[in-house]
Amino acid sequence: MAFNAADNYAGSGKLCSCGHLIHNDAVVERLASKGVSIIDSLEEANSGDAVIIRSHGEPREFYEQAATNGIELIDTTCVFVDKIHKLVAGAHEKGQPIILIGSKVHPEVVATNGWCEYSATIIESPEEIIDRAKTFEGSKPLVVCQTTIKQELLDSVLAELEKAGIECEVKNTICNATRDRQESCKKLATAVDMMVVVGDKNSSNSKKLYEIAQKYCKNSIFVQGAEKYLLLEAQNYNKIGLIAGASTPEWIIKEVISSMDNVEKNPMMDFMDDIEKSLRLPKPGDIIEGKVDQVMTDAVIVNMGCKKDGILRADEVVLEEGQTLADAFKVGDDIQAKVIKSDEGEGGILLSKKRLVAVENYTELEEAMENKEIISVKLTRTVNGGIIAAYKEITGFIPMSQLSDRYVENAEEFLGQTVDVKVIRVDTKRNRAVFSRKAVLVDEKRKSVAEIWSNLNVGDVVEGKVMRFTDYGAFVDIGGVDGLLHISEISWGKLKHPEEVLKIGDIINVKILSLNEEKGKISLGLKQTQPEPWSLVGDKYNVGDVISGKIVQIKEYGAFVELEAGLDGLVHISEIANKRVENVFDELKVGQEVQVKIMEIEPEKKRISLSIKATLPEEPAAEVAEEAAEAPAEEPEA
Repeated sequence: MAFNAADNYAGSGKLCSCGHLIHNDAVVERLASKGVSIIDSLEEANSGDAVIIRSHGEPREFYEQAATNGIELIDTTCVFVDKIHKLVAGAHEKGQPIILIGSKVHPEVVATNGWCEYSATIIESPEEIIDRAKTFEGSKPLVVCQTTIKQELLDSVLAELEKAGIECEVKNTICNATRDRQESCKKLATAVDMMVVVGDKNSSNSKKLYEIAQKYCKNSIFVQGAEKYLLLEAQNYNKIGLIAGASTPEWIIKEVISSMDNVEKNPMMDFMDDIEKSLRLPKPGDIIEGKVDQVMTDAVIVNMGCKKDGILRADEVVLEEGQTLADAFKVGDDIQAKVIKSDEGEGGILLSKKRLVAVENYTELEEAMENKEIISVKLTRTVNGGIIAAYKEITGFIPMSQLSDRYVENAEEFLGQTVDVKVIRVDTKRNRAVFSRKAVLVDEKRKSVAEIWSNLNVGDVVEGKVMRFTDYGAFVDIGGVDGLLHISEISWGKLKHPEEVLKIGDIINVKILSLNEEKGKISLGLKQTQPEPWSLVGDKYNVGDVISGKIVQIKEYGAFVELEAGLDGLVHISEIANKRVENVFDELKVGQEVQVKIMEIEPEKKRISLSIKATLPEEPAAEVAEEAAEAPAEEPEA
């Protein structure tokens, strides 16, 4: 619902969510890239804005406040959470006490408590019942719970209530999906050597899955995505179970599974392969070493030290023009070749020298991997979990997670491209190679960023592009790195939001105010690229000038008029009208456009005295005298 709103929102205000939509940083970042900002409370939203209510829900007054302030709500409250709100509200109206089992600080619990005027007794552990049992004597409280708690917690709290002799109306509001997921986690953890739980560090249900996994499988790890150490840890186990929290998006789960699919086998498996190979005949793909036993016109017979001879035909040998097999080989020569067929006619094994070219290519890859060199490959076809890449006479594999430094949904967009990659794994025994384009892109970006930082200096004025807004400013790309343009540094005047002056995509000149390379933070200023208004006041304005301005602030003694951004003047109460003004608020409004006359300029004190009265036509003398006669005598000034 949130992504649909981001793609289709056509309102006049901003689109935001109250708090993080779900406990998953990756999803929140993707929403932010689509223009969905985050506010901490409804006070930060204005009339015309649209606010997304997250699945945890909000208290009753949240809806009432939104309606009063003209704020549109996009309600994504979970249907099961909404049901709890109705149960709690109904019980409260009947005067029935409410026990809410869950974490006091969890947003779902806070929201639910707001539907009974925050009167619920929140229980986080069964021990709390002992101290509060007397509270419920003579009543039959309603018991509900946070949808993501473990069933064991609910059972233990109910057991304590029963011990205390308190009869309750129990509604098991643990989400079925949560309950089923926890049961599946328990069952899976008992059947595997290692458990991998995928979820965000702030996700309550993900952390509970991890607790269950640890209880039944001592080798359990908690990851937020395809972290590198996951691959290293997984190599030690044969049977791995994987489960993900409810707030983990499908694309992260796919990345983790893809990473697990490409884990190299335990080194012991390679050792066992070597033993097996010593007890069997060479098979297709093997590289053999032997001695030339016989040279014929169309083939060379090779002794490989086993019960079958190797047959190397002339068409599997690279010969120079006019060269024969007898010219290239002599009896007793050491020879290396590749097995292409294990049984040829009378029991011979067919060999090839040409195919060794591929082996040489693998050797090149091993050297490239060792030296961390970059090679070029062509992307030829997609397969499950990634794409096949051709390097000279051989092919390798690029996992989806290594195709780019961004998330890739469909590898077909890369087909036919020739790209630079790094070699991250080579297995010459199995003729396998794994490449990473992401490693090249990350290195390039790191070098580019380092170069950019080396050329930045405090005080420099640089060109930048406005990338995104927050309530406190705008982030500006200044050639590969982002800097923060704080709202107070955008204009010499006062702003409520950066959108009043800037638009996404604007190209602007900004001044570097401060640099912190260690933290990767850059502070920028836009107003510093323009003259400070008071420095030019003597050149642009003169006493007696009549100009237009906007009222920006009203005080009891007068009104401040903005002549331009950062330049205000005061219209004293005595200079507002051709009559006695008792209350400035009765005469003027903030935002009102007025004509004023400059009466006095004091640049050194940054003061400009203005008059609205001086721009008005004078009243007839009779009317002035009449008003003066009717007006009460003024008290002398203090």
